[in-house]
Amino acid sequence: MSENTLTRMDLSEAVFREVGLSRNDSAQLVESVLTYMSDALVKGEQVKISSFGTFSVRDKAARVGRNPKTGQEVPINPRRVLTFRPSHLMKDRVAAGNKK
Repeated sequence: MSENTLTRMDLSEAVFREVGLSRNDSAQLVESVLTYMSDALVKGEQVKISSFGTFSVRDKAARVGRNPKTGQEVPINPRRVLTFRPSHLMKDRVAAGNKK
């Protein structure tokens, strides 16, 4: 696996090793899962993965921002943003990893 980044290829390689599917089938499986998740988020649905976390889309309203360099006010358009909220188990697991 890559040193600091987990990629699609890393995921499909893990499926290949753990499940025993062919490399091609493993890559297709990972791609299908990611596509299914993306499609659900585009529709505005939440994606909950037990013991991992929840992905959701939030609508942010228009607001006035400020350019920190010049101090000039700048309008910020309304937009949709993707958010992730980790489960308590994931939070605990990550925190435990920091203690090493």
